[in-house]
Amino acid sequence: MNLELKNLHVAYGNVEALHGINLHINMGEIVTILGANGAGKTTTLMSISGLVKPNKGEILFDNQALHSLPSHEIVKRGITQSPEGRRVFGTMSVIENLNLGAFTSQNIKKNTQTLEWIFRLFPRLMERKHQLAGTLSGGEQQMLAIGRALMGNPKILLLDEPSLGLAPILVRSIFSTIKAINDAGVTVILVEQNAKAALKLADRGYVMEVGKIVMEDKASNLLKNPDIQKAYLGGTIK
Repeated sequence: MNLELKNLHVAYGNVEALHGINLHINMGEIVTILGANGAGKTTTLMSISGLVKPNKGEILFDNQALHSLPSHEIVKRGITQSPEGRRVFGTMSVIENLNLGAFTSQNIKKNTQTLEWIFRLFPRLMERKHQLAGTLSGGEQQMLAIGRALMGNPKILLLDEPSLGLAPILVRSIFSTIKAINDAGVTVILVEQNAKAALKLADRGYVMEVGKIVMEDKASNLLKNPDIQKAYLGGTIK
């Protein structure tokens, strides 16, 4: 079972954002997508989750086409997304936000087990479960956004900029939790401006520039690549 994007083209009106990208994700991996703002990283994730539709090309999961399905059907097949900017529902409580993540599941026992697992991953959410999401700190809202995505019991979790705007100590905590989620059997596709942290966590990485994949390699190799160091890692890594 794997996820494949084949010759994927996506346009917003007359402007093409993805120019025929190809990538594959093997089950059990953490794969990071690197690139500057506007490179097409978020569009790639939104294409996988069905929020934008390709003009051309295919998205295949376990050899079944996803690109023609509505987004809620893609969630049912085991792919969920934690969006950039968190996008929690501020006037709803933490527990209400989490329950929304299970909207495609009728299995109450499984939902309860998943919720208990999320509270083990993020004890802060358990402490704040009746608090309005809009009153949480940025780090807590990020935990909530990831937890809400996990309530769909995904096989693949799409994470878009999970460390954005967070203090370094919270960044370390979030990345440690992503590793724990992966260790529990969830495949992770990670879009992240903190390239160094992402590459240290990931198995493989793709580099995007203006809607194209320009490099693919093991994350450890990308971390040592002088071009990647110069472009994304602030110079040589000692």
